[in-house]
Amino acid sequence: MKRKLKTGLVLFCLFLSLGEAMAATRIIHVFVALCDNDSQGIVPVPKKIGNGNDPDNNLYWGCGYGVRTYFKNAKEWKTVASIKNPRTNILERLIFKHKVNDTWLVADGYRGSNIKECTVDFLNSSSGNSLDTITVNNGTQRVLLQLTLASLVCYVGHDGLMDFSLDVYPKKKGTDTKQTIIMACVSKSYFKSAIKEAGATPLLWTTGLMCPEAYSLHAAINGWIANETAQQVRVRAAEAYHLYQKCGIRGAMGLFATGW
Repeated sequence: MKRKLKTGLVLFCLFLSLGEAMAATRIIHVFVALCDNDSQGIVPVPKKIGNGNDPDNNLYWGCGYGVRTYFKNAKEWKTVASIKNPRTNILERLIFKHKVNDTWLVADGYRGSNIKECTVDFLNSSSGNSLDTITVNNGTQRVLLQLTLASLVCYVGHDGLMDFSLDVYPKKKGTDTKQTIIMACVSKSYFKSAIKEAGATPLLWTTGLMCPEAYSLHAAINGWIANETAQQVRVRAAEAYHLYQKCGIRGAMGLFATGW
């Protein structure tokens, strides 16, 4: 009887440890609509960096402050995989692993003309409706990443909801509440109804026009990983934006908002 109790206790502790390990793994999913002069209602940028079919030179992806380049150069992140054309609308998928804790970041670079699909996929993920699953090699370890479990979901790019409307917004599925970051112009106004329908919590979005380069996203994610408050995350993003844009910290603080 004692042996059975001891065995049961060991199994219970093992199950508890596995559960804690799984809970410690966090996933961030970043959706990037590549900058595109031809298909997006933006103030045109130089042709080379405004080609939504060319991820290598795109303002929001392959340029120095684009998501791909910035996170590849970030000291906190290790590039685990780069996958070309993983899906019809996605030109490149990058998978990063944080060097200190068990946090994964998946960044998808969408063709610029597919900004609507990118927006819908972002909202599907924010509402828990994404079914995307990735298996990736991390050294000798084979890792399964279920993107439906992403706890932080981010959008980077032009605010497509300025140009088009969606017939319906994806509704919340499941019990988990996602947090969202939306790096796009006036995103609080344009995405408010959609994020409410998704049942997500807006960690960071914007109140005015902005340049959605990766430094503010990177700063905000660092704060999120450190379990800082929403206000501290906002300050991080504003400080980074001011550092690169030289817009004044007061203006940068006014640009970023958290919560409703």
